[in-house]
Amino acid sequence: MSDSAVKQSTAGQRLGAPESFGVSTLEPGLHPPTQPPGRQVSIRVQMLDDTQEVFQISQRSSGKVLFDLVCVHLNLTEGDYFGLEYQDQRKMTVWLDLLKPTLKQIRRPKNTILRFVVKFFPPDHTQLMEELTQYLFALQIKRDLACGRLICNDTSAALMVSHIIQSEIGDFEETQSWQHLLHNKYLPDQDAIRDKIIDCHRKHVGQTPAESDYQLLEIARRLEMYGVRLHPAKDREGTKLSLAVAHTGVLVFQGYTKINAFNWAKIRKLSFKRKRFLIKLRSDPSQNSHHDTLEFAMASRDCCKVFWKICVEYHAFFRLFEEPKPKPKPILFTRGSSFRFSGRTQKQIIDHMKDSELKRVPFERKHSKILSNSGTSPQSSSFRSQVPKESASLVPLADQPDSVRLGQEVKSNGSEEPLATAPPVNGFHDGALGSDPTRWNHGGTGSAPGQQQLLNPEVPGSEDSRQASPQVVVNSSVNGQEPGAVLGQVPEGQQLTPLTSPLLTEAGYIRNDEEEEARRKKFPTDKAYFIAKELLTTERTYLNDLKVITESFQKTAEKEEAFPDSVRNRISSHYDPIYKFHQGFLKETEQRLAQWEGRSNAHIKGDYQRIGDILLKNIQGLRQLTLHLQKHSECLVELERACRTSRKVETLCRDFEQQKVCYLPLYIFLLRPLHRLLHYKLILERLCKHYPPTHDDFRDCRAALAEISEMVLQLQGIMMKMENFQKLLELKKDLTGIENLVIPGREFIRLGCLSKLSGKGLQQRMFFLFSDCLLYTSRGMTPSNQFKVHGQLPLYEMTIRESEEEWGVPHSFTLHGQRQSVVVAASCESEMERWVEDIRMAIDLAEQSSVLDTGLLSTSPADNKLSEDGGADLESEEELSGSRSSLERQSHRGNTTVHVCWHRNTSVSMVDFSIAVENQLSGNLLRKFKNSNGWQKLWVVFTNFCLFFYKTHQDDFPLASLPLLGYTVSTPDEGDGIHKEYVFKLQFKSHVYFFRAESEYTFERWMEVIKSAASTTGRMSLLIPKGGPVEMNGK
Repeated sequence: MSDSAVKQSTAGQRLGAPESFGVSTLEPGLHPPTQPPGRQVSIRVQMLDDTQEVFQISQRSSGKVLFDLVCVHLNLTEGDYFGLEYQDQRKMTVWLDLLKPTLKQIRRPKNTILRFVVKFFPPDHTQLMEELTQYLFALQIKRDLACGRLICNDTSAALMVSHIIQSEIGDFEETQSWQHLLHNKYLPDQDAIRDKIIDCHRKHVGQTPAESDYQLLEIARRLEMYGVRLHPAKDREGTKLSLAVAHTGVLVFQGYTKINAFNWAKIRKLSFKRKRFLIKLRSDPSQNSHHDTLEFAMASRDCCKVFWKICVEYHAFFRLFEEPKPKPKPILFTRGSSFRFSGRTQKQIIDHMKDSELKRVPFERKHSKILSNSGTSPQSSSFRSQVPKESASLVPLADQPDSVRLGQEVKSNGSEEPLATAPPVNGFHDGALGSDPTRWNHGGTGSAPGQQQLLNPEVPGSEDSRQASPQVVVNSSVNGQEPGAVLGQVPEGQQLTPLTSPLLTEAGYIRNDEEEEARRKKFPTDKAYFIAKELLTTERTYLNDLKVITESFQKTAEKEEAFPDSVRNRISSHYDPIYKFHQGFLKETEQRLAQWEGRSNAHIKGDYQRIGDILLKNIQGLRQLTLHLQKHSECLVELERACRTSRKVETLCRDFEQQKVCYLPLYIFLLRPLHRLLHYKLILERLCKHYPPTHDDFRDCRAALAEISEMVLQLQGIMMKMENFQKLLELKKDLTGIENLVIPGREFIRLGCLSKLSGKGLQQRMFFLFSDCLLYTSRGMTPSNQFKVHGQLPLYEMTIRESEEEWGVPHSFTLHGQRQSVVVAASCESEMERWVEDIRMAIDLAEQSSVLDTGLLSTSPADNKLSEDGGADLESEEELSGSRSSLERQSHRGNTTVHVCWHRNTSVSMVDFSIAVENQLSGNLLRKFKNSNGWQKLWVVFTNFCLFFYKTHQDDFPLASLPLLGYTVSTPDEGDGIHKEYVFKLQFKSHVYFFRAESEYTFERWMEVIKSAASTTGRMSLLIPKGGPVEMNGK
């Protein structure tokens, strides 16, 4: 190392760390790595604090040697999160390959400066064990803010800068803080929010530099652009977009808004061919075969290779347990790239930090008191204003009005990426969660992998010349005619059943086509109006659902003396304030829509064609009720405990579920307030995506989105646990012959119909997959049509293999358990693949879980075997056929999702239930039977895989329902004779129904939610007639 470099202190010394030995990041040890003999070459590296250090390496040294020298110089143990980047001769920014000689990569070392920066951004900064590592991450966030790479809203930016200033100069002093802001540039448009920065800094009194770093990382990690490095690309249609990679998988951006995500679990292969970057997804039978490969065009082959390499490294770092082994050298010919990830994976780093006996280097963050200009060139602030989704800190900020206006992306939640059941994020309208899916993501809502090919994203230019992303408008013309409304006609022989549309003899208001046309021309046509109208219609349904708990159930509970007062009071105290609040919210929304439509004289006095101000005001008011929302889980637990300990309370709840007003399982109503938060977030995301940044309503919508996103993040953990708890409780009602179904640690994964091979041949059975066991049942003859459990297969040490050739049964596979083996067959190949994938995932969970086999069965194994052999004789051929009539004869409890799956011979996973929670919709539709001539106006609610039909939205209970599992949704073809606009068609075998929406937006939304609620399973496909495709979800 040169003399000038020797005289400079190390970064650790400048930051307060005492002199100590260094630890190499790749090969932990006490000494710098040995170098091969040869002439020494000077390499200049710029650190994250903008200082430059010179390192001497041999001409033949690999990149690993140089990288280890940098980590030793910094006393950095967790160095694998970082990397060295530089500009090559093509002016492309690339990462230094640790396995190749440094000088073969850097052709002109004297004129090249390598930058030591963060390479892998973990979802949770608390996974960083060393405070020095956290400090370096904070410096990276500071750099990304200054160069305009970390896009966020003004509130988030001001709060982060205030924490940076607190770490640099300490507590707020009026003169010093103003001077520091004047002499240092932390944001491209810092002057515009200087007052807000000062206000935030004023509230950090007593906060240490280390605490400021922690708060900075806590806020940054929830931003959508956290750790994102955009790579320009185009789709097949030439539409601009950007690709990026994160710990969860490959991301797709339109401008600076994430519009899609491909989870690692859903990606089968990543490759590139010339300028084309290819993402091969795991097959989804609901889509055409060519849809499982997505193609993106990049600027050159080199651009494809650079992005492909970082994808390979991200996948290995976050997904693998150890560094991948090198490929064996081929004898004759080489095929493909030999590139591989080199270094420790995140799991190896964490394990090393926990197990290492090396004494950690003492490190104390000190105020740097920097008063010089950072020298970073500012950029336009319009980049931040484009992004509607931001994140929030979970730290207590109740006394900070500006700091609490932070949004976040729900899908990350600082956890590991979802398992293989996670669906991709919606590719067009919502830009939802994710995730996750397990929710979420739970991630979010997802369209089928094949749909992701149809994105219309936009790509920004270089970092120095970014362009605002244009709004993508989807046009969908159906039959090209205006809709009308006439009285519905009842087909002959039609029965009033859950499987058919309702027979409503009174259609309400009747309009002819001329009246309908005149009415439509009177009302607004702006997309924002229809988004606001969706808020209104779904709010009406939500208030009716709250009414089921606050009025109907409470009145029933008051009549039963055995019902515990503590449970009744708890429910009343935590649900009544929510109900009263949303009554006011609904009234304000109705008034604003009336003003927007011009149905009152109020529009003469001002501009009321906006909804963001009402949303912002009420979401801020809803934040004050967060404590009540957090207690809803306790209400569910207390009610379940009361049912378990008192037979009278259990009977009361069961009888209440038989009432028409309780059209869903009771426990679902208790979770409605938490689900509603997700709906607000999705509506606000659509508004922010629709509005340009200059629109008057954009600022309020963006602020409201930040508020609701923070609430969703805060309550997401409770929501996920309660959804699983509620599902276990519902299954407990549907099953008989089991004990201890609801135990801590058990998670529901999938339920569905399979055929089990026995001595009598294939017999239809209902299977229930949990995280520790697999149950198989048959439908019993009880009044409530419960399913009788025949056997239990513990998943621990279970193996699974396909056995179609062995048994000659299509789509069959064998489950080998500890005590027995079972051969089952699915209805189709796609069903088999879904079951096999989920069972394998559940086997992995069972091996990792501490939950022991609790013996669910209430009978002995011998009894189980006996009942299994004779079970088929108890059911008639008609009942096993899954006919419509058998489902129609069932009681209210017999119309649950379990029974629908039994008759439709399909399956549903917990991921599907989570997606269905987000994809709920309400509104007026015109309904037509296949052989009728008239259209009938109905109020329709879509939830829980089912359409519920009302005469008007004021009705207390639905007149009929239509379970949609197994149905296909499409646009009418020429043979249907439908010559109206905005019509979609639902069909299951010979059952066909047509529904007509009032606008293009509502048509797209109904098509979207009906399809995406089950898109992961592929049971409901979007059929495109020969007349032309419907452009939906970016299609």
